[in-house]
Amino acid sequence: MILPVLALAFLLTDPAFHYQGVAQAQEVRERRSIIDMIFGGRKKRVTKSNTSVTRVKRPRRKKPASISDPAITGAEVEVAKQPDAKKVLVIGDFMASALADGLIVAFASDPGIIIEKKTDGSSGLVRDDHLDWPQTLSTYIGEVKPAMVVIMLGANDRQQMVVNGKREKFQTDPWKAEYEKRIDAILAVTRENKIPFVWTGLPAFSSPSLSADAATLNNYYRAKAEFAGGEFVDIWDGFADENGKFIASGSDINGQPVRLRGSDGLSLTKAGKRKIAFYVEKPIRKLIGISLPAISQLNATADDTITAPTVTNIVAVPPISLMDPDLDGGGQLLDAATIPKTNGTSPRDKLIEKGQTVEAPDGRVDDFKWKPIEEPAG
Repeated sequence: MILPVLALAFLLTDPAFHYQGVAQAQEVRERRSIIDMIFGGRKKRVTKSNTSVTRVKRPRRKKPASISDPAITGAEVEVAKQPDAKKVLVIGDFMASALADGLIVAFASDPGIIIEKKTDGSSGLVRDDHLDWPQTLSTYIGEVKPAMVVIMLGANDRQQMVVNGKREKFQTDPWKAEYEKRIDAILAVTRENKIPFVWTGLPAFSSPSLSADAATLNNYYRAKAEFAGGEFVDIWDGFADENGKFIASGSDINGQPVRLRGSDGLSLTKAGKRKIAFYVEKPIRKLIGISLPAISQLNATADDTITAPTVTNIVAVPPISLMDPDLDGGGQLLDAATIPKTNGTSPRDKLIEKGQTVEAPDGRVDDFKWKPIEEPAG
């Protein structure tokens, strides 16, 4: 009796027996379904051994190099400027600074034009205590000696102005009168130095009230600039929709949809700067005296003179324009010199004077004459 008890106690104290018992207790047996009972037990799952897998690092793909081809990016190729290149002085506020950046790109490939950027982002015509533009412009003209001046101001001018020691609110009658005087003062500097100028108008802004005020200021600039003999460049349509309201994105100078304005609704992107410069390029070339190469003209000699033939049987005459598209003030109609001389009676004369109609020429669409069919000989 003692031996079986000792044997049982030995087994209970044996670690191997204890481990095996715990392992058996922790073993979870899967329940057999009716399918397993009929068709046999499930197949034992094969546990894959944890083998170390060596991953081969693939080389990273290099990013393609940035394309710098001007034909693809639309950038202008910068060339060396000529010693006698004409200088264009650009003055104004932060909008003028964006315009100057666009003009620098626009004329980078033109050796005959240099853009001189002299702008102050916080300036305007209202705060002359910050910067007096008439006096400053006179100084810049003496330093740069430009061939022409490009002005763009007004984005910072929606504020009170001191008039005769009194603060006047924006757009009051005293404010308007003083503001127009300051426009005249800056334009007087260009007239005194006999320098042509271009005044660039303001674009639309994201704020409706700011856009409305900008449109009002543009009316002042246009009237004063044209009265002083300069040119006003209206850029509003390039940065607004069909209703004249602000747009953040639109077409660039190539007609592609791009982002034109910054997130603040005021600033311009690179495409916007280039677009605003696109409007000013042509007036600059016209006033500065540098134009694109013209198409060669043929010089006709006396032997090449073409004489209009004399026609007796008038059937039709070329159309004559009743307007003057060239606006040259001419007293003759278009192509009057090429109208053939006649000594006969036109269909119009026969219809009005005698009430006679003229038969349609053979082959015309209204030729309804009966033509007998000729039978083939033979």
